[in-house]
Amino acid sequence: MLHHPPVTETTAETSNQPEMNQQAPAAATVLEGERLAWLALTMTPGLGPTRIWRAVNACGSAEAVLERPLTQLEALRLPAASAQAIASGKSLAEAEQEWKRVQESGGALVAPVDAEYPERLREIFDPPTMLWIRGDRALLAQPGIAVVGTRHPTPYGTGMAEMLSRDLAAHGLIILSGMARGVDTAAHRGALAARCNQGPGKTVAVWGTGIDVIYPKENKRLAEQILEAGGAILSEYPMGTFPAPQNFPIRNRILSGMSVGVLVIEASENSGTRITARCALEQNREVFAVPGNVTSKSSWGPNTLIKQGAKLVATWEDVWEELPTQIRVEVEDRMGGASLNGADASLFSKPDLPALPEDQAQVFDALRPDEPLQLDELVEQLEGKLSSSEIFTALFGLELAGRVRAMPGKNYVKTF
Repeated sequence: MLHHPPVTETTAETSNQPEMNQQAPAAATVLEGERLAWLALTMTPGLGPTRIWRAVNACGSAEAVLERPLTQLEALRLPAASAQAIASGKSLAEAEQEWKRVQESGGALVAPVDAEYPERLREIFDPPTMLWIRGDRALLAQPGIAVVGTRHPTPYGTGMAEMLSRDLAAHGLIILSGMARGVDTAAHRGALAARCNQGPGKTVAVWGTGIDVIYPKENKRLAEQILEAGGAILSEYPMGTFPAPQNFPIRNRILSGMSVGVLVIEASENSGTRITARCALEQNREVFAVPGNVTSKSSWGPNTLIKQGAKLVATWEDVWEELPTQIRVEVEDRMGGASLNGADASLFSKPDLPALPEDQAQVFDALRPDEPLQLDELVEQLEGKLSSSEIFTALFGLELAGRVRAMPGKNYVKTF
């Protein structure tokens, strides 16, 4: 494993010493220069995290790499075009322009020399050399669970992703996911739905695009909600990066690397979710899986992981009890010392939902969260209790309230 330089940061201690006050601006300037140097290396064509870390380790700092002449850069085994870009100052100029674009967009940059850079991410084989972020940077250091799965979940998969993410977020864990269609989207929505003594649950979306390029586009509102709720959007790609297919498997190592465990909910045999699970195992992270119907292709991934030793998960407690003691203590301390083992369950509850009108209540009770019911079957089941027009009206009201989800083919499921 590559050796990564320790975090370099200014501390509050020096500001309390009068004789050191004059050095504070210089220290800040040094840190900013090193951060800009990391960005310059990241923006250099032909350089990936492995080559950058190797060069920085060899030279002692990112700034020292930029100061090397062309011949010495080539001696570091950098590609010729990359060495030329650094030596000519092109990389530094690109970094300065990118820095300005990020600031104008309201985003921020986190380099390995910053205190906010996630320590768990630093442990992996090829950690990102720069992180682009919108939202709360403090979340990057907090314990989180990565929730991943298929882009085409069944109603059962969607419901489990929402339920487990909601409960885990309500109990203080950060929900990490990629904001892709399907399970990822359900995980973020579940986290946002969490209610506890400190407000909405927190979630971090790790993108395979620039932080200014929303993908998929239909999740624009979800991205806004994540930020409004105090969450964050994270990427290792520069502003304007489009959703290239190869970016997403690379992105998955960040999801698993930042987390204390990865929760898999529905994934087919050839799903990209397998990459995240494999990364988690290589990074010595816990792997959790929600069992599924053995006749369903989407259940192949989690069921196989369970056979290979992954922890079977049915409720949030199944995840919680497997976490290291220091993680549980850290979460409990941040949540104000509340016990998360059931004694103070009243602090963590689902959002209060208004009572349903009689017709909507009958329709809601007839539906299931894990299996869609076709409209004709629903009408037949409620025959003699409600007319078809009353059922249509009730379904419309339930959909507007978010209590029922319409599926293709006039099928309906109720939400958890």
